[in-house]
Amino acid sequence: MRDVLVIGGGPIGSYLASRLAGIGLDVLVLEKRAGLGNKVCCAGIISQECLDSFALGNGLVLRRGNSARVFPPSGRPVGLWREKTQACIIDRAALDLVMADRARAAGADYALSSPVKDIQPGEDRVTAEIETGGRRQNLEARVAVIATGFDSRLAERAGLGKPGDFVIGAQAEVEIGDIPEVEVYLGRETAPGFFAWLVPTSPSRGLAGLLARRKPGIYLERLLSSLRSQGKIGLAEAEPGYRGISLRPLERTYARRVLVVGDAAGQVKPTTGGGIYFGLLAAEIAVQKLKRALEQDDLSASSLAGYEKEWKKRLGKELGVGYWARKLYERLSDRQLDRIFEIAVDNGIIEALLEDKDLSFDWHGKAILRVVRQKALVSILGMMKVPFQFGR
Repeated sequence: MRDVLVIGGGPIGSYLASRLAGIGLDVLVLEKRAGLGNKVCCAGIISQECLDSFALGNGLVLRRGNSARVFPPSGRPVGLWREKTQACIIDRAALDLVMADRARAAGADYALSSPVKDIQPGEDRVTAEIETGGRRQNLEARVAVIATGFDSRLAERAGLGKPGDFVIGAQAEVEIGDIPEVEVYLGRETAPGFFAWLVPTSPSRGLAGLLARRKPGIYLERLLSSLRSQGKIGLAEAEPGYRGISLRPLERTYARRVLVVGDAAGQVKPTTGGGIYFGLLAAEIAVQKLKRALEQDDLSASSLAGYEKEWKKRLGKELGVGYWARKLYERLSDRQLDRIFEIAVDNGIIEALLEDKDLSFDWHGKAILRVVRQKALVSILGMMKVPFQFGR
């Protein structure tokens, strides 16, 4: 019987596996894909803070950026610039390989082409039913960690609920022209309630994508057509990719002999859909809690509850403010959104934010609250009858 089954071989699962194997535990990673390092629907933008905090390595970085252009519905761009590097565009597919290599080097084993069909926590072990080679078999461990991303029902089968809100991401790799920085597009005709992007990854290639609640393929085709007509992109390199993204955490992220981490737990920034950094932060908390629980041989729900308490202490307020802002943004009409940008530019709000040392690529809560409390914007928010509170 293994010590730990990690279900999911993405960056969060592999990070967990590397840390747990590194302290001498017997770890097996179960991955449904036949191989790691395939392209995924992810823009691959992380902060320098994330890169440094988890020593992900400069070799993953395709390019760095300290600026972006945002296009409100009016089409008049607003430039954002800071002196220091704000974002690192990484090779997202290579990240899977790098993290898995680290886990294997630490002693973790991998079983590819092994989708987990069910999970059953018991009194003295947890049993995972997997399908491999056309046959089903059961694997046992002292504890299991679900790190599968959004498209798994394992957490629900473990009695932990399902995502309360989600969005679909759609993205295509494209040929690009002279696009020196990330571009973000807003508006209901482009990505209703969300946003679209064009991310240059090399001098001749980039990623074009968007988030949408419905019909993401239709909106993506409109986006690609518009960008082609503007001469910003050429042909798409391959078929678009799609994936679900949780906007709210699960009702619970722990049970007897089970933890849920990363996208599967909803530890994702509701403002942008980014989940790598928050998932890694939560994974490190999970490592510490699991180490103690395994040493004490107490993997009861009450013993593992501390994991949820700690990650919510670290991330809960940020996720709450972000979700409140997300719902507010979805209520804005194009006209209101344009007006907000006009006010923010004319009153120096954007410039002041960019000069604020507390403004962070990852931590949006303080900036959000600072913006909505600006007197110049209160009239617009007041007309929308926006409540000034947030939470789950």
